[in-house]
Amino acid sequence: MNTLNDITALAADAGWHHHGGGWWIPFALLWAAVLGTVIWLVLRTTRRREPSGTERARDILAERYARGEISLEEYRERRDELG
Repeated sequence: MNTLNDITALAADAGWHHHGGGWWIPFALLWAAVLGTVIWLVLRTTRRREPSGTERARDILAERYARGEISLEEYRERRDELG
């Protein structure tokens, strides 16, 4: 109980009372919203996106050519079909 009295006394000494002491709350909420929005935008733009079906098909085709599973002619023909 003594700790609660100490906290109350510190708050009163710091000017945390009902007569204009809460002016900073809207300011803090505004900055929290701005900071949260910036963090959300950064995370959204830096997240790795999944490749499209065509991009993935090209990657698989290139891997098969690199491993020697298909010839250069077959690689080019299938790549051209993908567009």
